[in-house]
Amino acid sequence: MVNVYLDNGATTCVAKEVVEAMNPYFSDKYGNASSTHVLGRDAKDAVENAREIIAKSIGARAEEIIFTSGGTESNNLAIKGIAADATDLCSMRTHKGIAFTNKNKGKHIITTRIEHKCVLESCKWLEKQGLVVSYLGVDKEGFVNVEELERCIREDTIMVSVIHGNNEIGTIQDLESIGKICKKNGIYFHTDACQSYTKTELNVKKQGLDLVTINAHKIHGPKGVGALYVKKGIKIGVWQHGGGQESGLRSGTENVAGIVGFAKAVKLSMDKKHIEKMSLLQDKLIKGVLKIEGVKMNGPRVGKRLCNNANFSFKGIEGEALGGYLDQKGVCSSTGSACSEKLLEPSYVLKAIGLSDEDANGSLRLTLSRYNSEKEIDYVIKVLPAIVKKLRRISPFGRLTDYVFKKSN
Repeated sequence: MVNVYLDNGATTCVAKEVVEAMNPYFSDKYGNASSTHVLGRDAKDAVENAREIIAKSIGARAEEIIFTSGGTESNNLAIKGIAADATDLCSMRTHKGIAFTNKNKGKHIITTRIEHKCVLESCKWLEKQGLVVSYLGVDKEGFVNVEELERCIREDTIMVSVIHGNNEIGTIQDLESIGKICKKNGIYFHTDACQSYTKTELNVKKQGLDLVTINAHKIHGPKGVGALYVKKGIKIGVWQHGGGQESGLRSGTENVAGIVGFAKAVKLSMDKKHIEKMSLLQDKLIKGVLKIEGVKMNGPRVGKRLCNNANFSFKGIEGEALGGYLDQKGVCSSTGSACSEKLLEPSYVLKAIGLSDEDANGSLRLTLSRYNSEKEIDYVIKVLPAIVKKLRRISPFGRLTDYVFKKSN
């Protein structure tokens, strides 16, 4: 069976070079990075070397990189950590025994309606603890209105958290403009860059970022490892207590092999030819799919979206059925983000950009990697029209759609 993997927004294959870099840290260099003997020192050196590589890739200092178990943990640590800076409990207002202010400033957070689930769920949890969260809307392409953002800022606003590259529709937000607003108002600026990291520009100084979430498994690294950039001088509350690893901000024995693999994946991604390749494949894929009648692209035009992302709505078809038939043809796809795919309700991201329930339920996300080929894209473009035709024929909504198309022609 043909196996065309177009669900790289969910996870990517681990590059062979990454596996080779990790292997010694499972069997030969297996020491604990906190141990003082030779194996421990080797592990520690490997972690610190990886920290340098990852920091350099976003214009940060090595000591500003905190290793975590992935994007979800990093986002939780960033948002809850800023909201609950528990380093000086005596001087802070508390709610149920937890400090919910930072620098004695306030308890208001601004985010968007199209964030990853882990950001939205963290914000909902904070609301239950007494914080106030404002959820910004977006336009039909998924972009935040920076003027609306500025109007939303209050005297007690602590932080703004805006996703960099959206995981469903690929919208790349203008971080630099948002960063300037946050700096002018003395507010911390966090971004979830898991999808965008290494695919578009990410520079903490240029874009005015105070906290950045990144992970490995979206860039051909291993699952279960990520990082949080925390700008030097920023205090965040500690949520995971223990041995005081990662500058005391994230206790737990470091995943040395995973961290080494993360850094190797970053080094491989520094060759920007992979962006050019994915962009060319993306262009071919989008043009081919849009030739099918009753299909529209969701999100921004090419150039303003991630180079590996394509999201479509198919009139008169359920996205789940479409994905199932593609799977039978050996094509891996998604109806939305991997975290939301098993839910029955329409994608909240697609609803936020104005899609009807019908169009949102008829969506298909195809996400590329540098390992995809033009031959694979040709195959998808070839098999997709017949699947769409078949599904419309067996669906009452699809038959109505076909009738409308024929009448209009």
